[in-house]
Amino acid sequence: MKRTYKKIIYTSAIGCILFAGNAFGGNPQRTGQAGAQELLINPWARSSGWAGADIAGCRGLESMFLNVAGTAFTQKTELLFSHTSYLVGTDININSFGFSQRVGETGALSLGIMSMNFGNIPITTEALPDGGVGTYSPSFVNIGISYAKGFSENIFGGMTVRVVSENLPNLSAKGVALDAGIQYVTGKRDNIKFGISLKNVGPRMQFRGDGLSFVGTVPNTGTNLTVEQRSAEFEMPSLMNIGGRYDFIMLKDSSAKLNHRVSLAAAFVSNSFSKDQFLLGLEYSFRNYLMIRGGYAYEQGIFNIDTRTTAFTGPTAGVSFEVPFGVGKKSTFAIDYSYRATNPFQGCHTIGARLNL
Repeated sequence: MKRTYKKIIYTSAIGCILFAGNAFGGNPQRTGQAGAQELLINPWARSSGWAGADIAGCRGLESMFLNVAGTAFTQKTELLFSHTSYLVGTDININSFGFSQRVGETGALSLGIMSMNFGNIPITTEALPDGGVGTYSPSFVNIGISYAKGFSENIFGGMTVRVVSENLPNLSAKGVALDAGIQYVTGKRDNIKFGISLKNVGPRMQFRGDGLSFVGTVPNTGTNLTVEQRSAEFEMPSLMNIGGRYDFIMLKDSSAKLNHRVSLAAAFVSNSFSKDQFLLGLEYSFRNYLMIRGGYAYEQGIFNIDTRTTAFTGPTAGVSFEVPFGVGKKSTFAIDYSYRATNPFQGCHTIGARLNL
């Protein structure tokens, strides 16, 4: 049975790579041709603190964003809350909630919700370009349901179905996207990890609603008619992640519990509609009570403001405090924080609370 599972996983991995080679070219000339860009924003504090480089070693609910296979490591029940002040100065806020539950011996079922709040934006028209007739607030929400499973002691895989919704008072677009991921763990202390994931694969989306219609006057007749326009369809921002991680584990003696851990992670992100990225992250952990991390996200032209096509300048940093409690101290409560540098704006600040039962 294990051999059958391994064949399935290996075949899936090869298929993902072959599919990615044809579908994902990292073509910067296609920038702007995809929509639903909120799917590319990491709303979680722990993983964003080291630039999202931990494709191979991410664990728990945050894995729904990087590599869903990591949710298979849910011990029992995990709850996660997160708030992001996105591009400080723009009044954009992101609130996220997640729930993961162990199912069976090796499976885990997870739910993740991400909501973007853009604040109140003045309504402007051709007749009133300065506003003064009220405000509106766009609503961007995506909800993901995932299932992940350990197929052996070394191989883990999972899949996410995500519903995407973008709404204005008189305009909306809805779509469905699929994520899939695989992780492989090896080494004497399970300290060598590899991972691959595909994200945001789905059919095109299209805006529909009364906001696409307007009243026009027929020339020379004075007759008013309502004209309805149709918006063009747009693609999902599909991408592929490939990453690895190595943990340097330091113990007091062979029977002691983990004392210190230093983890080095690297990943390559092949984007369909923007530049490819190279991610590098480093994390230090003291007895899993205190974790300090940093990272860098590199893409072509990022060092030159004239050639940079993103507000993010690359550096990231984060910290976590995790405290055990309960019978046998098997449950934990953690506070996570991350910062991502940007120019312009004053960066992105994310703070989250996590409960493992």
